[in-house]
Amino acid sequence: MELFDVYPLMNVTPVKAEGCYVWDEAGVKYLDLYGGHAVISIGHTHPHYVERLSSQLHRIGFYSNSVQNPLQRELAKKLGEVCGLTDYSLFLCNSGAEANENALKLASFHNGKARVIAFNKAFHGRTSGAVAVTDNPNIQAPVNKGHIVSFLKLNDLDAVEAEITKGDVSAVIIEGIQGIAGIVEPEDAFLKGLEQLCRRSGTVLILDEIQSGYGRSGDFFAFQKSGIKPDIITLAKGMGNGFPVGGILISPEFKPRHGMLGTTFGGNYLACAASLAVLEVMESEKLIANARAVGDYLIGQLKKIPGIVEIRGRGLMIGIEFNHEAAPIRKKLLEQHHIFTGVSSTNVIRLLPPLCLTGEMAAYFIDCFRQVIEEERT
Repeated sequence: MELFDVYPLMNVTPVKAEGCYVWDEAGVKYLDLYGGHAVISIGHTHPHYVERLSSQLHRIGFYSNSVQNPLQRELAKKLGEVCGLTDYSLFLCNSGAEANENALKLASFHNGKARVIAFNKAFHGRTSGAVAVTDNPNIQAPVNKGHIVSFLKLNDLDAVEAEITKGDVSAVIIEGIQGIAGIVEPEDAFLKGLEQLCRRSGTVLILDEIQSGYGRSGDFFAFQKSGIKPDIITLAKGMGNGFPVGGILISPEFKPRHGMLGTTFGGNYLACAASLAVLEVMESEKLIANARAVGDYLIGQLKKIPGIVEIRGRGLMIGIEFNHEAAPIRKKLLEQHHIFTGVSSTNVIRLLPPLCLTGEMAAYFIDCFRQVIEEERT
């Protein structure tokens, strides 16, 4: 049997990883500034994370949600404390796509409406419902999308208001910072306006923080800079440091009932242990503050390099836009300097490193990046 070949892969086979570094089978050491699509939040094989998972595995690794799991309550309490949303409730699932799928269902259950507003160049996942609210030509939509979706231009509040006043909109879903689109951030005034429109009309405001959440922006959630409080927040990626886990945070206005949502693997013992370890390390090592400080340094240094169209993002979620394809730059960074980066929208380099990235590592990247850019210009 062969693998179903749908992923373009780098010609690197990792066999060992620690902190922000990965080693391949030939012993070559790479600086990881991509973190497996932003999933590595506290660094590879962190000792506390490994101990938490190993210890849990020796007790009980998995059991379905038909029994009491005290780790779920422990995780909900800890997450509320760290992110500051202690009055919200937590529903655990397995991935970001599943989190968005459940958020859309919950919105429809809440107000009985069906239509969803999403935004151009958004990416919300690969389940049927998540694909329906994804505006990406590379993602093939299923025959039956399951949701009626209107895609609008980001930061155009008048267009959103015109759609909401039609009376059939169940939810507005928006990323805290658009990741796949090339690190595009909604304006604070736009988010505040969305919150007000949704409150007045009974429309559910869903913030997709799957990539931009968990400290990556220099705040726990990217939307927190704007001062709003969404109805539902979806999360995954950095939540488990690579262990498959997702969740939705649900405001107190929503009342649960048995059978409303369901999952088999969501919130299993190992997933909860991984998620608790991440929060504990983030707190003890002050990784959110580190993401903000190192991100500010990177952005400041990148702005000094000629030949770049725009630097976007916050914290350790950074997009570097060029007026030409970025793939050759990424290839040189990998092959000549052994640095992992990402690409989006063909002309944007994406930096999504572990939140433990140091200033020294960031300075090394800047030196290598400057060399590559100078080579490209000559």
